[in-house]
This record gives sequence, C-alpha cells and structure tokens, in this order.
Amino acid sequence: MTSLFRLRALSLLLIPVALSAQTGGDIPSKILGTMMHSFILMAVVTVIWAVAGYSLAFGGSSPFVGDLHFAFLNNVGSAPNPDYASTIPQQTFMVYQLMFAIITPALISGAFAERMKFSAMLLFTVLWSLIVYFPMAHMVWGKGGLLNASLGGKFPCFDFAGGTVVHITSGVSALVCALYLGKRLGFPGPTIKPHNLVISFIGACLLWVGWFGFNAGSALAASSLATSAFVATHFGAAAATLGWIFAEWIENGKPSVLGGISGCVAGLVAITPASGFVKPFPALLIGLCAGVVCYLMVTRVKAKFAYDDALDAFGVHGAGGTLGALLTGVFATSAVNDGFKDAAGKVLPLGVVDGNGGQVLNQLMGCLIAWVLAIVGTLIILKICDMTLGLRVGKEQESEGLDLSMHGEEGYIFES
Repeated sequence: MTSLFRLRALSLLLIPVALSAQTGGDIPSKILGTMMHSFILMAVVTVIWAVAGYSLAFGGSSPFVGDLHFAFLNNVGSAPNPDYASTIPQQTFMVYQLMFAIITPALISGAFAERMKFSAMLLFTVLWSLIVYFPMAHMVWGKGGLLNASLGGKFPCFDFAGGTVVHITSGVSALVCALYLGKRLGFPGPTIKPHNLVISFIGACLLWVGWFGFNAGSALAASSLATSAFVATHFGAAAATLGWIFAEWIENGKPSVLGGISGCVAGLVAITPASGFVKPFPALLIGLCAGVVCYLMVTRVKAKFAYDDALDAFGVHGAGGTLGALLTGVFATSAVNDGFKDAAGKVLPLGVVDGNGGQVLNQLMGCLIAWVLAIVGTLIILKICDMTLGLRVGKEQESEGLDLSMHGEEGYIFES
C-alpha cells in the first residue's frame, strides 16, 4: 500500500491548485501558499508524531488519551504490537498511522486558505494535533479508548479508517476556523473560479486511487476484509460522483468537472468509516447519499450562512464524515466483518441490518464527541494563536497574495 499512500500525498498538493484564478497581471499569487500548507504539514506532523504523537494515540489504555510509553518511538521496532497489528512490525503500523495524522490538519487548511499567517498555521497545527487529533485517535482506535469498538471502549463506535477521527474533526475544525478568521477580501463577490481544473482533475484521480491504501490498508493484512474495504471504497466513490453530478445537472443544467471530482471526494469521505463493515450495495447507497447531501451543503447551506470555507472542507469532510459515520451504524454487518465476538466466541451483530439498532446510538455518540472536541479545542487553539502570533495576515499582504507576502515567491512568472 506504500505507493497508494504516496499517491494520496501527491494529490494533497495538486488539488489545492484549484483554489483561485491566477493569470498574471494584478491578480494576487496564492498558489504556492496554499500548496505549502499541505507540504509543510508532512514535515511538522511527522516530527510531532515521532516525539509524542504516536504514543499519545496508541500508548496506554486510558479512555481519553494515551501515555508516553512510546515517546521518541521508544520500544517501537520490528516486533509486532499484538494489541493493534499482530502480523506486521510495530514500526510499520506506526508509520502507517502517521499518514492519517498528516492528512487531517492538511484538510483544515483548505478552510482558511489565503488569509492565515504561515507562523500561526504552524502553531495551530502543533496544538491541534496535541489537543484534538491524538486524543480522538486514542478514543476511537486506542486500547481502552472511550469509543474503541474492539479494545474495551464504553461506547463502541465503528470507524474503520477515519470518519470520526479524520473527517469530522478536520471538517468541523475547518468551519470554526472559517468563522473565526472571517471572510477573504471581496467575499462574497464574483465567483472565484478554479485556477487549473486540469491539475485538480489529476489530483482527484490520484486521490481516488490513493484512498484505497487508507481504507483497504486499515485491515492491516492482505485479507478478505481488505478486499471488501477496497470494493466498498470504490463503489462509494463512484455512486457519490454520480449523485453530485446529477444533482448539479438538474439544478444548473450542466454537469461540471469540478462537480464530478467534488462528488468523488465526498463519497470517499463518507465510505471511510463504513468501508470495513458494509457490503457493496450499501456502499453504493452511502456514496449516493453523500454526493447529494454534500452538494447541498456546499451550494445551499454555505450560501445561506455565507461562511467562507475556501475549499469546502466542512461541506465535504465535516458533513460527509458525519453522514458516513451514522450510516455505518445502519449498514454494518458481521457478514463482512466477523471480528467482534462475545465471551463465548459467538459473532456479534453489528448494525441495524443485523438487528442491532443500538449501534446507531453509539455512532451518534462518536459523532457528538468528535464535534464537541473539534469545536472547543479549535476555538481554544485559535485564541492562543491569535493572542501570541496573530492569526490573520494584513489587508495589504492578502491583496498582494500569500505567495509573495509570506514566502517571497511566485508560482508563475509572466514575461511581457
């Protein structure tokens, strides 16, 4: 799955290029600043993860956050960790989980693109990882975590590959950031058209393929469960693409490329928590619902409340992640994942389709905790960053564009 991880990382750099128009002249340069957010987070989060992040997420067995048993990657080597992945080296598991830790704050950066100071973004990322991501990862995936479904959680919430941990926390935090920072200069105004849809299209295609590494890889083995997650992921993305495109086609009279790739991402988000628990046709249904719901969130809800979520991180990831997590409680079945058993070894029913209606309540609890932690944690972090470094760039810097004002460079040089 390593090559798939690389594809998804590359797509993080390509997709943000669609952020704004830039054709030379007096139009501000914003491309490099946006891409730099995703790129630098791969470096920053990696270091935090090595120092304490992995240990806080997967060390110990408390309900809310791990301990420092694995700090500085102490005791993380070639021997497997039987609590999480008994057939692969713990170091492999560690670096695999790092990919989730990297991508999550990178998603948030889409909401505050073009208006947050680079220094503030770095501090925000460090604090957000410590206060929001690592505790949430431990609660859902860590041993003894409050929401862990297989290792002693009080409210077992099914999240195969990051619906609550990655998408709800990042999407909701993105909305908080957009509201706290305020709108970009001139927003709302003339529609900000994509800078380069061709590159965005390539990024989305890479993302679709790279997502298999996260979802199928979460089986932590080359197994039938990995195959099932792979199939569910693909089917969910396909149905969501169609859902978004047809909703857009009906409303606007034309199906757009941007709508198609947006629908694809919405489906990948929604199927993520369910991928290791649902059959192919429920995966299609989850994807279809996500395509339509996320389209409405991005076009109707965002317009109604006029918040400036530049890359629709909340409309796609926050809304799609919540929808997917709840529908996981409906369609999860032991026919796909028989790893949950009682003390006598009997396979337990998983979701509503298995006769376990209570699982929807557990999924709701997981969503609520993710929402509350993201809202409260992000507000505290933004206030700290604002009081120490200042969050928003000045009007002149924003007008000039962050490429020049923050990095002293331009993405494109036009010669007269």
